[in-house]
Amino acid sequence: MAIHPSALVEAGAQVDPSCEIGPFAWIGPQVKLGPGCVVAPHGVVTGRTTLGARNRVFSHAVIGGIPQDLKYRGEPTETVIGDDNTFREFVTINAGTAQDKAVTRVGSGCLFMASCHVGHDSVIGDGAIIANSVALAGHVVLEDHVHFGGLSAAHQFSRVGRLAFIGGMTGVAMDVAPYCMVSGARGELTGLNTIGMQRSGMSEEQVGRVKQAFKIYFRSSLQAAEALAQLKAELGGHPEVAHFIAFIEGTKRGITR
Repeated sequence: MAIHPSALVEAGAQVDPSCEIGPFAWIGPQVKLGPGCVVAPHGVVTGRTTLGARNRVFSHAVIGGIPQDLKYRGEPTETVIGDDNTFREFVTINAGTAQDKAVTRVGSGCLFMASCHVGHDSVIGDGAIIANSVALAGHVVLEDHVHFGGLSAAHQFSRVGRLAFIGGMTGVAMDVAPYCMVSGARGELTGLNTIGMQRSGMSEEQVGRVKQAFKIYFRSSLQAAEALAQLKAELGGHPEVAHFIAFIEGTKRGITR
């Protein structure tokens, strides 16, 4: 274990022997660091926080801090993080609140660029790329492989479907359907993330079916319920479209159009 003499690892912290802790870093007493984690100089991991393997916490990032929520009264809430994530400088990931899930979750293989924020009780899927200065409010849900451009923000309780792409300086106030692209100050639908789908390994046939689903739901003259009924009848047997349908049916804030 490589722990710099000036780092503070509190008694009770569970740190795998393969971890590296840099100068002036702080590891709280209820933290668990898995194999191969690296905490850079002045990095902070605090609270009831569990990190899996090979996570990198850069300087001045704070992982597991208390929620920015006036209702929080010191309840024993958590932050749970998977493997192979990168948290760049000044990233903040807040723990959950007792009023919701009591845990904030981050999947595996994510990149959080400098100065971005993940609010309490959020759930971030695998493979997210969150660019500089993005703010994700509390209770936000991102499915797998979502990309956020710099200086964007997501409203509380909003959901973003898998393989969606949020442009820079975009305000997400409603749910974003899977595979879609959204941009603009008020977050308007701009098309499909075709490149992202192709890079994820989706076949030409799968991408084609998503394009059909997109046209039926967003570009036809059908009412939403009619469009969903048609999608179920014509394409609902295909997993990529079934997920698209299920996400839309699960919305509480409405779908970005």
